Amino acid sequence: MNVSHRSRNTRSGPVLLLLSLALINAACASQPRLPDADIPGNAAEVQAWVTTSDHRWALRPVEVRAEHVESADAPAEIEVDTGKRYQRMLGFGASITDSSAWLIQHKMSSAQRAALLQELFGRSADGIGLEFTRLTIGASDFSRHHYSLDDPPDGKPDPQLRHFSIAPNLSDVVPVTRQALAVNPRLQVMASPWSAPAWMKDSGSLIKGTLRPEYYDAFARYLLEYVDAYAAEGIPVFALTVQNEPDFEPADYPGMRLNAPARARLIGDHLGPLIAARGKGPSIFDWDHNWDKPQEPAAVLSDRAAGPYVAAVAWHCYGGDPAAQSAVHAAFPDKDVYMTECSDGTWEPVRSGGLPLQAKQLIVQATRDWARGVLFWNLALDERGGPHAGGCDTCIGVVTIDSATGRVSRNNGYYALAHASRFVRRDAYRIASTATSDGLDNVAFQNTDDGSVVLIVTNTNARERSFSVRQQDRRFGYTLPAKSIATFRWPGSIGRP
Repeated sequence: MNVSHRSRNTRSGPVLLLLSLALINAACASQPRLPDADIPGNAAEVQAWVTTSDHRWALRPVEVRAEHVESADAPAEIEVDTGKRYQRMLGFGASITDSSAWLIQHKMSSAQRAALLQELFGRSADGIGLEFTRLTIGASDFSRHHYSLDDPPDGKPDPQLRHFSIAPNLSDVVPVTRQALAVNPRLQVMASPWSAPAWMKDSGSLIKGTLRPEYYDAFARYLLEYVDAYAAEGIPVFALTVQNEPDFEPADYPGMRLNAPARARLIGDHLGPLIAARGKGPSIFDWDHNWDKPQEPAAVLSDRAAGPYVAAVAWHCYGGDPAAQSAVHAAFPDKDVYMTECSDGTWEPVRSGGLPLQAKQLIVQATRDWARGVLFWNLALDERGGPHAGGCDTCIGVVTIDSATGRVSRNNGYYALAHASRFVRRDAYRIASTATSDGLDNVAFQNTDDGSVVLIVTNTNARERSFSVRQQDRRFGYTLPAKSIATFRWPGSIGRP
């Protein structure tokens, strides 16, 4: 990951209306519940959960009540329209990096590991239902040492890939990913290389440099060797990118610059034809880097040879604006959009923005800008933000695993993901909802299995915000606490838009 780019944006919106809520907990249990007949617009059927930035409320069930709220502010009204459908969702998740897998496999007891994976990937009462993950092809900065999957003992070129091996992954990444798939067989796995093997590069090193043209074919076969080796281990890889963050050369961990013309030649002349000849995938995603250079993926998609082989554009959050996703999608509407990396951390404005900022940008804005899937970076890190070999020393995992006890702490990324992944199912449609502003943001979905409607609202303000929601004859309102996120779900019908 390129931590030198950390721009965050603020969109948001107005205030207030009709109703407030009573909390379902001991402190509020004495407050009488209004009978359903007294709640207009079937508000009684609306379920809601709230998490505050300080985690005092953590996926807390709350009750939508029909109580008038006095305010001098104009109300923000969100109209949800199930008749307008956009992209179909693949899922939400985080990367099973080498560091994450090593901690889960070697710093937790078997009981702790089983419980955590069930919670992260399961759809039981306590599971948050992650359905999307990303693996690294060779080492990233979140590995305990630097390596590729073809490191000949003498360091000489190995274009026949005789030394190819996934042995470095067999004690952690492979077993943890298999266990995650056992919990959720629908889990979709993509993979990205941080560097080609050193002997393929003009730097002769995993660090810096670029891929030498004479090894484009060998690198394409290297990527497919990885796909086949993982398939043999029971881990299907549905998509590849050809390079993580190809416009950045990190100084102390594996990386490789690979500009648009180079990626176009690699995909158009080598990897694309090899996959087409196989007739069984994986899909190719281009870019896998920040929002600030949309011309890079646009150039590959425009290439006559490469463009037809690219299924989607993958984006990172560390520079630019998520609106870049919509701009490229508008130019290439047949290509899908994915958010494939964004990390929680201790830098600004992430630190002060906290949970609602992450949820706003990655869950709300990324999906409103066409993302079919959203991935946070490390699934798990330890109490020191590691282990890692170079790179980011200010990153935070979705969960923190105490390296001495195996105890789990849930971080902002966990709750941001959970507010979507627990409620938005595979193949749900994003549907139309009124864009709000001034610190209040939202996105809506409709599940295709039961027709239920899911609305996610974030409040990045330092004060509570009130709003109303309307969907046909259903109306309800809510006052969202300062710096918080809420998910609302209500019954709906499945029909043609």
